[in-house]
Amino acid sequence: MGMSAAPRTGPRIRPWQVMVAVVVSSALAAVAPVVPAAAEAGPAGFYAAPDDQADAWVAGHQGDGRAALIGERIAAVPQGRWFTTTDTAGVRAEVDAYVGAAAATGTTPIVVVYDLPGRDCGGASSGGAPSHEAYRAWIDQVALGVAGRRAAVVLEPDALAQTDCRSAEQQDATEASLAYAAGTIKDGSAATKVYLDAGNSAWTSPEEMADRLTAAGVAEHADGIATNVSNFGWLGDETAYAKAVLGAIGSPGLTAVIDTSRNGNGPAGGGEWCDPAGRASGPEPSRATGDAQIAAWLWVKGPGESDGCAAAPGTFDPQVAYDLAAGS
Repeated sequence: MGMSAAPRTGPRIRPWQVMVAVVVSSALAAVAPVVPAAAEAGPAGFYAAPDDQADAWVAGHQGDGRAALIGERIAAVPQGRWFTTTDTAGVRAEVDAYVGAAAATGTTPIVVVYDLPGRDCGGASSGGAPSHEAYRAWIDQVALGVAGRRAAVVLEPDALAQTDCRSAEQQDATEASLAYAAGTIKDGSAATKVYLDAGNSAWTSPEEMADRLTAAGVAEHADGIATNVSNFGWLGDETAYAKAVLGAIGSPGLTAVIDTSRNGNGPAGGGEWCDPAGRASGPEPSRATGDAQIAAWLWVKGPGESDGCAAAPGTFDPQVAYDLAAGS
């Protein structure tokens, strides 16, 4: 999942470091207090669930020399909760519990919906609902779990970027189900923000991605797009790509969120995407992006959750997490 079409060469100075410096400088000039991203409160802050995989590992491995760093730089940071299994009977309660726990803290949960039929084109994260009818029934329950409350919902990573395994008819069905999912989960709520995944800057051209997003009803049903999910693109590249896609869509008001969970050192050489060495976590989740078109930086992919090479896909690997934390 999150494959790149070609390697990218990043600048020596990380783009996000420059952007953060600009934001902080502007805040100081306005004599406003500078609040670290992890300490943001209320609607501006994102929910750090106490029961993510990283938390569970740290709690059970206090004697491990990696635990303190993983706890501080990974487990304590808000990150996405992925809903990936077609459990139509149980998913409503699971989503409700997660979104409700965030509401109780006055923060915004990051919800990742990942269950389209034919997910990941048979790759490491393959699976998904057995049919589009089953998928839509499952989406109905996800929506009831969110219930119009405050949430940042990232919808179906890779679904629009990854078309090589689908016929034209299957792609039409995918776009129709994405439109259904976005509209059903959002359901007119101003508090629930829905972002359709748009791949990453090294994968699909902005113009082509804009066409696919338009076909999936992004302007009618969603708040914007998500880029770099589970990937490593430099923040500057992803920002430029997101803005180019939004420009090509041409619908005022749409914004973008960027996954910064693993892009602190940019992409690996050769376009390697599966648990590559030498990567680092990037900027922590925040709405203080310094760009009105970029709604937030999010940790959509939990740092340390494997792509499928270090461990089974989605499984927490402490060494991967430690290396990301140490590299940041």
